[in-house]
This record gives sequence, C-alpha cells and structure tokens, in this order.
Amino acid sequence: MGSGQVTDSSAPFDFRGKHVTVAGLGVSGVPAAKVLHGLGARVTVVNDGDDERARTQAAELETLGVTVRLGDGATLPEGTELIVTAPGWKPDKPLFTAAHEAGVPVWGDVELAWRLRDRDGRKAAPWLAVTGTNGKTTTVQMLASILRAAGLRTAAVGNIGVSLLDAVTGDEVYDVLAVELSSYQLHWAPSLRAHSAAVLNLAPDHLDWHGSMEAYAADKGRIYEGNRVACVYNVADKATEDLVRAADVEEGCRAVGFTLGSPAPSQLGVVEGLLVDRAFVEDRHRNAQELAEVSDVNPPAPHNIANALAAAALARSFGVSAAAVRDGLRAFTPDAHRIAHVADVDGVAYVDDSKATNTHATEASLAAYESIVWIAGGLAKGATFDELVAGAAKRLRGAVLIGADRALIREALARHAPEVPVVDLDRTDTGAMLQAVQEAQRLARPGDTVLLAPACASMDMYTNYNKRGDAFAQAVRELGA
Repeated sequence: MGSGQVTDSSAPFDFRGKHVTVAGLGVSGVPAAKVLHGLGARVTVVNDGDDERARTQAAELETLGVTVRLGDGATLPEGTELIVTAPGWKPDKPLFTAAHEAGVPVWGDVELAWRLRDRDGRKAAPWLAVTGTNGKTTTVQMLASILRAAGLRTAAVGNIGVSLLDAVTGDEVYDVLAVELSSYQLHWAPSLRAHSAAVLNLAPDHLDWHGSMEAYAADKGRIYEGNRVACVYNVADKATEDLVRAADVEEGCRAVGFTLGSPAPSQLGVVEGLLVDRAFVEDRHRNAQELAEVSDVNPPAPHNIANALAAAALARSFGVSAAAVRDGLRAFTPDAHRIAHVADVDGVAYVDDSKATNTHATEASLAAYESIVWIAGGLAKGATFDELVAGAAKRLRGAVLIGADRALIREALARHAPEVPVVDLDRTDTGAMLQAVQEAQRLARPGDTVLLAPACASMDMYTNYNKRGDAFAQAVRELGA
C-alpha cells in the first residue's frame, strides 16, 4: 500500500522523498514530472514510445535529476508510492493493473493540480468546469471571455492546451479558472470538486477507451460530484440531466438547464432573439434577465448558441453581471476550423468545420445551414452514419466524399438520401482536398453552403484536423484566385 499521505485528498501532504512514477511524456507528463521533482519527490517517468521527440523530452528531464525509462510503460518501478498518469493512458494497461495489485493510487494531472491548488497558503481559485462530447473548447473560451469582461483574473485551462498544473503552481494569481475537462481526465480525477460545472452533451465517443457508453457517461458525470453552486445541463439532452440527478453535490447546489427554446424557471434560454436567464434572478418564476442578443454570438449557429448559454450559466453562477455576459460574448472569437467562414465564391459560402470529427458534432454543423454541399469522410472510428444522414437529407444539395471510410457514408446516403448526388473520390492523398472543393463548387448553387464537416477523424490523410481545415481553406482560396 502506498503512503497515506498521498491518498488523503482533504489534507495537505509532503511530497519530499516520495517515490512517484509519471506515466507518459508529452503535454501533461513533462509538466507533472517537473512539478513533482520541484516538490521534492523522487520521480521516475515511464513511456511506451522511444522516438526522437521522447528522447529529447527525456534528456531535458534527466538534466533535472528525473529518471526516465523509455520503451517500457508496462512495468511498475520498484518502490512506487503514487502514479501520476497522462490522461490518454487506458485504465486496462498492465502498469495500472500492477499498481492496483500493489495498492498504489493512480492520479491524473488534473487530480494532481486539484490537490496542489491550496499551496503556499494563498486562496485557491475556484474552478468552473466544462465537459461534453462536443463544444468544450468553445464554451470554455467563451466563459473565459465573459469572466474577463467582468474584470476577473482568469484563464482557459485544462484539456484546452494550457496546463492546469502551470495555472495552479505558477506565479500568476487567478480569481477563477475556466476549466475544460475530457472524459479521460475526469476518469483519473476522483477528488475534483468544482464550484460549478456543465456537461454540454453526450454522444458515443472514445468507447474503445472507456469500454462502454455507460462507462463513458459515468466518467463525464464525475464533473458534477461535489459541486457547490450549480450543475449546468442541456435540456435537449436528457442524459446530461440524468447525470445531475445521480451526482452527490453539496447542500444547496442547484440544477440549471440551458435550452434553445423559451426557458422555464431555473433555466437559461432564447426568447425572441435574446439570450435570457431565469435561473440567477430574483423570483425566477416570474422574472427573466436579458443577457445578450443571439447576434452577439459568433457564429450564431444553434449549437454555438447552446455553448454560449452554458458559458453564461457558469458565469452567472459565479455572480457575473448580465452586461459582462454580453460584452464577453461580443469579444469572443472562435478558434480556427470550428464552423469558420472561409470565403464566398460566386454566391456560395465555404465553411470549415474540420473540428467536426464525429457524427454528433457534424449533426450540429449540418443543422446550421439550409442548403449544403457536404464534404465528408476520413477515419470513422467505428461510427455509423444512418441517423446523421437521415436527419440532414433534406438540407443536402450534394455530397463529396474523401478518406479511408467514405464508403460507410456513401452507403448511408444511398439508403436515406438516394436523390442527393454524390461524388466519391477514391483518394486518400492530401491533394484530394482541392479536387473535393472543385467538385463541391460544381454541385453548388448561389445561396448554398459548401461545408467541410467530415464526421470522421483526419489521420488517414492529415496529421490532425487543423491540417485538414488548412487544406480546405487553401483550396477555397485557389477557387477565388
């Protein structure tokens, strides 16, 4: 059994001399190893890979006195009292089986950050946390923009790319943190207790990692455990409300819904082009507070309005004014490749939503436009497309398919949208995107939208979805040249 000093989440503890194993290098493992070493722990890093990048990271850590073991992430180092793992490491890895048999606790980097937040006696910044299958990054960025508009010192951190460990151990002092959390991170963060949290939506994803939809949902639902003020859920997605009902929260914590329709009491919603709050107002059964106009949301697609409402609910749970919600939404600029307008060419709009890497995200993207030439395909990751295609069939002017698993989408189109013309490009090279855009231009009519919303991962053709979106944008620019 590992030392009790590293299993009690309610009390401070001393890492000095503790044997801590960090599982995995990369964006979370390297900062974790450095922080633990700085706290006096005896750190060993284990890593499955032994490539050039791993060797460079290992050399950096070894100069600090950290032991690094490359090419062997399966064996538990002797004397290990705690494992801190990169979030992507699957729970069934032999390393964790050995840790369980030895009674060694396993934390993620988020768990480590949570337990270090009260260091040096200064007041810890509360966490406003967001998870969901889709929309997490946009919602957290919107939330941070709103908090900044309220004059609060904040940062968007977590799965968004800014290390939570850096946020809680660095010199910067924050009033509140906007925290994006993946299902992987939540799985390894049993002690997390947020001020308020939101689950935006739930759809099948990462089931190879979690093992089942039930396990995936349960890990998402961990974000609500111990919430103090508000559990924010999606009225249109009953599974998120079910997670709220199952959560063990602090006395007085409220369930707050968001909806694209008119809100009931204890909800935020939309009325006549306005975002309104009937949760954080006096006499919510009779009163509503105008927060912003739908046109203040960029872009004002339905799923993005839902993101804005979730961000507003979390900000309002922290006492932020209606004016700050409006100003923060107006100041927000979405990241690239998220339903981003690239150009208009001959009366046709070209929109890059390369980030739509699963069917749930693509469903939301397709719902934002009336007449679409759809560019789709890539790695399906076990997904099926019948429900997606059936729901979008009336909006499709045509479809252009690329990538390794495009046949799955073609077959769904044949079943549910047989009248829609389909161009099947038998290519998986990066140059296929230019041909796809040219074919989409041929199918489109003035007033249409050519939409890259692949519903698939990109790795069959591109390094990541960013590269795929860049290729699309470049192809569109060549059309207008």
